[in-house]
Amino acid sequence: MSRVCELTGKKAMFGNNVSHAMNKTRRRFNVNLIKKRFYLPEEDKWISIKVAASTLKTINKKGITAVVKEAREKGYLNK
Repeated sequence: MSRVCELTGKKAMFGNNVSHAMNKTRRRFNVNLIKKRFYLPEEDKWISIKVAASTLKTINKKGITAVVKEAREKGYLNK
C-alpha cells in the first residue's frame, strides 16, 4: 500500500538535504499516517482507514460523517 492519506489524498513530498557546504541530496518528506477505525452512525458500521495526523484535527472539527462525505465526492475513499 502506498503512503497516502485515504481522506485527503496527502502523499510524500520531495526535496533536498542541504549540508553546511551546500551539497544537495534528494530526500522525501513522508506523511505522518495512522491506521484508525471510525464508527459511522449513519451507515451503522466501522471503517478502518489510513489517515494523516493532521486530518485527525479536521475530523475532530467537522465530524467523521462530513469528512467521509467530502472524501467520497472527491474520489479518495471508496468504502
